[in-house]
Amino acid sequence: MVPAEIIEFLSVLIYPGFIFIFTLAFFYEWVDRKFVARLQNRYGPLYAGPGGILQPFADFIKLLAKEDITPRAADKTTFRVTPILMLALALSTLFFIPTAYTTAVSWFEGDLIFVTFLVSILVLITLIAAWSSTSTFSTVGGIRVVLQMLGFEIPMTIVMVGPAIVSKTLSITNIALWQYTTGHYFAIYQPIGLIVLIICLLAEIKKAPFDIPEAESELAAGWITEFSGRKLALIRLTTDVELILAGALVTALFLGGPTGPFGIPSVIFFLIKTTGVILVISNLRALFARFRIDQMLGGFWKYLVPLALLQIILVTLGVG
Repeated sequence: MVPAEIIEFLSVLIYPGFIFIFTLAFFYEWVDRKFVARLQNRYGPLYAGPGGILQPFADFIKLLAKEDITPRAADKTTFRVTPILMLALALSTLFFIPTAYTTAVSWFEGDLIFVTFLVSILVLITLIAAWSSTSTFSTVGGIRVVLQMLGFEIPMTIVMVGPAIVSKTLSITNIALWQYTTGHYFAIYQPIGLIVLIICLLAEIKKAPFDIPEAESELAAGWITEFSGRKLALIRLTTDVELILAGALVTALFLGGPTGPFGIPSVIFFLIKTTGVILVISNLRALFARFRIDQMLGGFWKYLVPLALLQIILVTLGVG
């Protein structure tokens, strides 16, 4: 009989833990790059592995082998630690969302609020990382990260409350299970919330058209300009994990989580649903050009916040 502690340790380390998440992160980066390339009449990743599927992993290994430079004027301790903290926070947030099983690796009543808090902290650590480099490009990019947060944080939080009101729980796992047991998926009954959440998550993970903090045509590489080598590898891996986080959050709150009929393993439904969400995100980032920061803030406050409030009013009336 295997002790429960060993089983829990293996679940965190292998499945659905770190190894599973990292493998899925590289796979979804390949899906994103390949799909956007096809939309833009390009090939995308091609040579590393069948169809270029190993290209994200090859890029990660290449960055690990490159020279790791720390600017002379940078706050060296902060500059070195922040990429590790960013990856740790992204992984910790994902552990509260059900992926391979009907329940998350770690969950409790109220973890929806905790996940929202962790997402906000991740943005603030990005600002600290940019500021610690003392580069003008990085500093401007970091300020733009916070400005974007002021735009997407409020409507994203509001629409995430909608499923919680109907299911009468603040647990992401319980919200997903409620949809599965009742057969009422919030993607059908709260379509406004679904659309607003996808747009806000697109801004949260800084994908085009909300890649304003990087904006290579204006700020070199924005907030990551001074990062290289192992630190840049961790930042890129964090970006891939955030892509999983966006897809998993939409899947859990609006698509019933990793559950489905016919006794098929939960992880299969999770991959199908999350891949669909990521393809929508990829389509949006290929379709639109980058917004200016004032356009982004104005659009979110003028349109998405009222739409999010309208969704909550409709949900409250419907529950009543």
